[in-house]
Amino acid sequence: MARVCQLTGKKPMSGNNVSHANNKTKRRFLPNLQNRKFWVETENRWVSMRITNAALRTIDKLGIDAIVKKMRAAGQKI
Repeated sequence: MARVCQLTGKKPMSGNNVSHANNKTKRRFLPNLQNRKFWVETENRWVSMRITNAALRTIDKLGIDAIVKKMRAAGQKI
């Protein structure tokens, strides 16, 4: 499974580890992905999503019904 947020689309980024001697080696910055289940009242079912912590805050702000509606309009499968 890809390490991509289903809501925001955040992916791993690349960068450098920098040592005290200023040596640089490649590394990856992974998104803070969480597996969560949400109860969608309009569909009367549980929806399981793999989202970042930032997307979780967005769901708290807008509500899961609005997010599901936006994802369906974009053509994403939930």
